[in-house]
This record gives sequence, structure tokens and C-alpha cells, in this order.
Amino acid sequence: MLNEKWAHSLAALAALTGAAGVVEAAYAAHGSSDPLLQTSANFLLFHAAAAIGISGFVRSAPRKFNIMPAAGLVLLLGTILFCGDLSVRALTHSGIFPFAAPIGGTSMIAGWLGVALAALFGLRNTPNRS
Repeated sequence: MLNEKWAHSLAALAALTGAAGVVEAAYAAHGSSDPLLQTSANFLLFHAAAAIGISGFVRSAPRKFNIMPAAGLVLLLGTILFCGDLSVRALTHSGIFPFAAPIGGTSMIAGWLGVALAALFGLRNTPNRS
């Protein structure tokens, strides 16, 4: 039950992230020549799609405690922070706050590593079905 709620929440946040990526890509193509916006749009779209996939794994996880939902959340929040800083820099020529992009990027890396660990722990705890 808890995994399903996490999965739905993660999918909803991923969908909003993906929508932001589409909006940003459109603006980058038609309203701005700053390459930071296209970079941000790409990161938003790719990580949104990944988070949708992660939410599927979360939903199907048999265990009650699973680090995959937290890893997915860290991944998305890092993406939002990283891309938010890139976007603000492109539009206003100043960042959100000092080190926002590196903190967001580090969070994305941590999220991906968390997903990898969760998958490996899940593999280790999965019975062989031959």
C-alpha cells in the first residue's frame, strides 16, 4: 500500500517535471537562443521519463521497505534544482542561490546511485524462478 502511494506521487511529480521540460524546450526553440535552456529541457525530459520507470518498479516492489522511492525522489528533486538554476541563469543571468546547480547535480548522481543500489538489493532478495 505504501509503495503504491509513493509510486503514484513519484509519477505525478515526474509528469509535472516532463511538462516543464516540454515548455522549456518550446521556449528554447522559439523564444531564446541561450543553450542553457535546451540543456535544462533535456535533463527535465530524460529524468522525468526515468522517474516514471522508477515509479513502476516501486509499485511492483514486494517489500514494504524499499529505498527505490527515496532514490527516485532525490533524483527528481535534484533535477528540478539543477534545471531550475540553469533556467534562471538563462533568463535572468543570475542563479537561484550559490552552488544550486552543483547541489542539484550531486543530488541527481546520488539518486541514480540509490536506484542502482535498490535494484541490486532487489536482485539479491529475488527468489530464482526456473
